Parts: sequence; structure tokens; C-alpha cells
Amino acid sequence: MKKQSLVATMLLLSTTLAQAAEQSGLAAFGAGLDSFMASIFGWFVDLIFFSVPLGDVSFPLIVGWLLVAALVFTFYFGFIQFRLVGLSLNIVRGKYTDPNPAIKEEGEVSHFQALATALSGTVGLGNIAGVGAALAIGGPGATFWMIVVGLFGMASKFVECTLGVKYRTILPSGAVSGGPMYYLSRGMAERGMGGFGKVLAVGFALMTILATFGAGNMFQGNQAFAMVSSTFSIPTEYSIIFGVVLAVLVGSVILGGMPRIATVTEKVVPFMALLYITMAVIVLVANFNQIGTAFGEIFTGAFTGAGVAGGFIGALIQGLKRATFSNEAGVGSAAIAHSAVKTNEPATEGLVALLEPFIDTVVICTMTALVITISGVNTAANLQDQAITGVELTRAAFMQTAPIFQYFLALAVIMFAFSTMISWSYYGLKAWTYLFGEGRTKEIIYKIIFLVFVVIGTVIQFGFVIDFADAALFAMAIFNIIGLYFLMPIVKKEVNSFVARVKSGEIKKYK
Repeated sequence: MKKQSLVATMLLLSTTLAQAAEQSGLAAFGAGLDSFMASIFGWFVDLIFFSVPLGDVSFPLIVGWLLVAALVFTFYFGFIQFRLVGLSLNIVRGKYTDPNPAIKEEGEVSHFQALATALSGTVGLGNIAGVGAALAIGGPGATFWMIVVGLFGMASKFVECTLGVKYRTILPSGAVSGGPMYYLSRGMAERGMGGFGKVLAVGFALMTILATFGAGNMFQGNQAFAMVSSTFSIPTEYSIIFGVVLAVLVGSVILGGMPRIATVTEKVVPFMALLYITMAVIVLVANFNQIGTAFGEIFTGAFTGAGVAGGFIGALIQGLKRATFSNEAGVGSAAIAHSAVKTNEPATEGLVALLEPFIDTVVICTMTALVITISGVNTAANLQDQAITGVELTRAAFMQTAPIFQYFLALAVIMFAFSTMISWSYYGLKAWTYLFGEGRTKEIIYKIIFLVFVVIGTVIQFGFVIDFADAALFAMAIFNIIGLYFLMPIVKKEVNSFVARVKSGEIKKYK
């Protein structure tokens, strides 16, 4: 099927959806669709976020599951995210890549392209809308716990991405299929637990497909239109048109496969990150005298939860949830993108990948939190009066310094949503082909479904989208982390061998 044919099919399906929306009223259609999905997947959300009483609030066990894993990997690998960060940066810069390799390295993309692709999947609206939601509920103190989780999560990302390269499959065409589905099945089989590993792999693949349509698709389109609608006063009735345009743009990229996705993300990610960080820096410079006070509120709120429902525990829970949704450490998604890298040394990509949570959470999320805290828009009184949260809260915060920032932020949000969608389309595709087999027809079917969900995401109400997106994403971590515990000794052998050969000079450093 040609590109034009697929896009035409997608447009036809989107037009049909638009006609259905017009007949019943777009608002009613969105509400009905949200209610329908809630009735279908409500039990799933409740199961994933099963909570136990902790003080005045409920603590979701899945949050503790991810935090404990990050701590275990950090200690098991001797705080590798801090010890070898210099080596990680040199690998990304190509210092250990032979410009004229005698032996061809298998893979499709460079270290930087793999990092950019994975970052495009994590540096998204979680950094803007997610942080806004966290501070609206958990107060400034949630920021502190986001930073903590980001730092420890670097170790989780290292483990899963090293395994992603080690157990990947190189197809006859040269394309790569990799990620938790493959290391859970093959790695566990090597340890004599093939049946158990297969169950984990299938469970992970199913959750990845759900997360693709939730966190990597509908949530992105939903919040992107919310931002554009607020900024340019676009009526809700036009949401479906926005969705169709966004779907066409996404479709024009994902049809080219991983090389095309990597080519786009290596250009889009640096630009969108620079745009957003520049705006945040301007706000911070303009309010330089308030930065110290903001950090004080963040630190104090982290341990007291002043003015926040649930106090300290409330701030902790929101920080942990938002950091995990933002950087996806332990979830396993990034390992799918990193598996496509050109390298014969699995540990190199694990070391590259550990930089992601730092860039995503420690830098970008913290800057967003500082902007919101300094602006004062997240005060209890203001939130009660205006009832704003998510991306709207972040927008209001930037406008406190300069109203024109809302237009640049709208552009940044669209780029964040677009880049996240194209990366997550690849994650879902690899899960899809793992379950149903490789083949162009099967890939086309998946991509059509994905593009239709882009349109649905812009129409559906925000209420259930965020719950479903969170649940599907966190569910992936259940299967992934079980496997990581069994396979982490293999990762330790890989990284120890690589580092030893770097120190001995066997692996050369190039200018």
C-alpha cells in the first residue's frame, strides 16, 4: 500500500468520525466517548492504581514498585549514573565510534539519533501538563520528589536499554526489532525460565499497545488542542479538524519507519527543547530574586506538604507519579528505540540512555515547576477560583511574565505532542509485530489504527484520558521490572567488560 493510499484511508476514517460527531453534537460525542471508555477500562485503572491507606491519603502500590526498582538498580550498579556520566557524554558525542570501522556495526541509527528518538517519546506534555497537574495537586514539594525519582531512575533506564540492545533481532532487511518483549523472552530463557519470560513478554507487549493509544497518542493530542484552543480562542467544534491535520503530519513521518523517525526527531527534539528551555530561562532571569524563595517552597513542601491535601505524603505521591510518567524509567518503552542503535556493545547504549531522566525530569520538569511556583498561579485560592490544571496551569504561569509566551508555548506543545506521537507509534508497532508477526500489511493495519486514535484524542474529554494514559503506562512496568531483577547480573557483566576494555585502551577513543 502506497503512502498516499494510507493517508487517504486515514482521512476517510477521520471524516466519518467527524460526521458522526456533527450529527450527535461534538460536546455530546466527546462526553459519550469518554464515558464509554471509562466503563470499558475503569476496572483496569482501578487495578493498576490499587492503593493502601497511608496517613490521610492513599498510596498507589505501583508507585512504590517503580521507586524501589530504581533504588535497587542504583545500589546494585554502584551509583553508575553518577560514576560514568562522563563516559556517557563521550559516547553520545561519538568519541568511541570508529569513523572507519573494520567491522560493520549492526543497527539503523546513531547513538545521538537513538537518544533523540527516546527523548522525543519522554520529553513531551508530561513535562508541561504533567508538572502542572502535579503542582496543582501536590504543591511545590512535588518537584523535589520528581527530581529524586529522576536521579535514581537513571539507573533503571541504563539496565533496560542495555538489555534492549543485547537481545534485539536484526531482520533480513537490516531493520531492528528490540525492547523488553525480546529480552524478557530470550534473556529469561537463558536463565532457564523461558515459559515465564514468554508470559512477561506478551503481557508487556499488550500493555505497550494500550499505552501507545493512551499516553503516547490520545493524551498528547488532547492536551495539544487544549493549549491551542485556549491560546487562539478556537472553539471546541474545531478539535476534530485539528486532530485530522495532526494525524496527517504524524502519518507522513511514521510511514518511513525508524530511520525516518530518527531523522525527524534528531532535528525536532533539540529545537523544541531549546525553545522551551529558553522561555523558562527568560522567566527565571526576569524573576531572579524569587528563585531562592521558590526553591525554599519546593524543599519545605517536600517534607511538610504545606497547604496540600495529604500533606507530605500527598506531595510525595504526586512527585513520584509525574516523574515516572515523564521519564518512563523502568517502564521499558525507551529500550525499544535504543535497540535500533548502531553498536556491537550493548553497554554503550545503556550508558547513553541513562542521560534521559536527567534531561527530561531533573532539567526540564524542574524548570517548569520553578516557573509555576514563581508565578504563584498554583496557590490554593487561585486554583479554587479558576479551576485550572495541567497544561492550562503552565500556560498561565508563563503569561505572568510575558503574555506573548502563550504563543511560543502553544508551538512548543504542538511539537512536544508531535514528537511524542511519532516515537510512541514506533514503540507500539514493535509490540504489535511481536504479537502478530512481521509484515508490511500488519504494520499498515497498526498505523491506520494509531492515526485514527490521534483524531479521537483531540475530541475526547480530558477526564478519563489522563487516568487511562497513566494506568497503561504504569502497567508496562509491572512486567518489565520483574524481568530486570532476574537479568541485572547479565547487565553487570556487560558494563564491567566494556569499562575494563575502555580503561585498558582496547576500545579506543577517537578525536
